[in-house]
Amino acid sequence: MEFVILTGLSGAGKTNALHAMEDIGYYCVDNLPPLLLETFYDLCDNSADNRMKKVAVVADTRSGEMFAEIADVITKARQSGKNFKILFIDAKPATILVRFKETRRKHPLIGEITSGSVEDAVELEFELMKGVKAMADYVIDTTHMNPKELHERVTSLFTSDAGDSLLVTCMSFGYKYGIPAEADFVFDVRCLPNPFYIKELKQLTGLDEPVRDYILSFDVTDEFMDKLYEYLDYTLSLYRDEGKCEVVIGIGCTGGKHRSVTVARLLNAHFADKGIKSAIHHRDIWKA
Repeated sequence: MEFVILTGLSGAGKTNALHAMEDIGYYCVDNLPPLLLETFYDLCDNSADNRMKKVAVVADTRSGEMFAEIADVITKARQSGKNFKILFIDAKPATILVRFKETRRKHPLIGEITSGSVEDAVELEFELMKGVKAMADYVIDTTHMNPKELHERVTSLFTSDAGDSLLVTCMSFGYKYGIPAEADFVFDVRCLPNPFYIKELKQLTGLDEPVRDYILSFDVTDEFMDKLYEYLDYTLSLYRDEGKCEVVIGIGCTGGKHRSVTVARLLNAHFADKGIKSAIHHRDIWKA
């Protein structure tokens, strides 16, 4: 049975993530009190209905005081041998605050704040979630994501045999937009030749072959990639031995359009050639 506990910050995108899970065949339940997680797990595990063999449940602060029990529930369930994954949907507090102001929705913890401030409610939830975030198998930061990108990321995590092996996500980004919070590794490729200063290449991206060919035409790129492959091949073998589910590799250049995209593509192809399950996400490629 595949059982996923989906949790995270209000306004970070849990609903969109749950829709993605449903689209790829998971039986989905929203807002399940944490104290019922073990009972529901057992019901699904013992069910003869094949639809109950791929299950995703959302447990979050909408449960009120009951949510305080979630860390203990998860710890007890894991100690008893229950096999499940935790997906945590995250975002920066400032981004969540903007989303709540735009949608005018009520934050689930607003009643716990004497000031009645949405900002204070967001900060309180951020503190309450630190423990369960530390227990998560997967963390997706949606600060710079749109719903389509979140859907693609969730799909890449849970399709095929993603739940049974290490998934490597190669994420290109631009330093001008900030370092991705979920990255396990961050590599700076601003040391490589920059196509931005070539008139014919400036308006293209690392998805275009002329940009890729330009970057790869330099010996320094070959040397850089050889050393990067060697380091990551070794390190990922250690992560796999430790049972880690996902490793996010951030590849950054200035704007996230040329060098970082090219190197992320090279890494993704390298891992695929070695039989490692790999996904790719270009966070900032279409930003102005």
